[in-house]
Amino acid sequence: MSAEHVLTMLNEHEVKFVDLRFTDTKGKEQHVTIPAHQVNAEFFEEGKMFDGSSIGGWKGINESDMVLMPDASTAVIDPFFADSTLIIRCDILEPGTLQGYDRDPRSIAKRAEDYLRATGIADRLPARDRYRYRRYRPVWAGT
Repeated sequence: MSAEHVLTMLNEHEVKFVDLRFTDTKGKEQHVTIPAHQVNAEFFEEGKMFDGSSIGGWKGINESDMVLMPDASTAVIDPFFADSTLIIRCDILEPGTLQGYDRDPRSIAKRAEDYLRATGIADRLPARDRYRYRRYRPVWAGT
């Protein structure tokens, strides 16, 4: 799904809020909710600044600026919220370099995937027919 498709979704569903979601290092889901009118094409290129010191174990107050970079392919309409809301998963980036934050689980997973692909360690899966399930038959003493 592209940024243009997300913008179309905003209009078609008369979305009022966009919920930017991410996961902290401990696995707790965090979010920042913004009015839908703040989302435009530049939003998907520049992201949204937020205070990283409010997330436990992430940043100190003196260097707390971070970027929420939305991933348009994850956009879904929240079916449970009373006001029409769009949910988008985000990567956490360092504002100076726009590199993935080293404590963001999503960025860690992407770096691991890139490493495995680059080294060729895990670019293939074992053949399924080699690992057929065999019926386990216990052998009892005295039988």
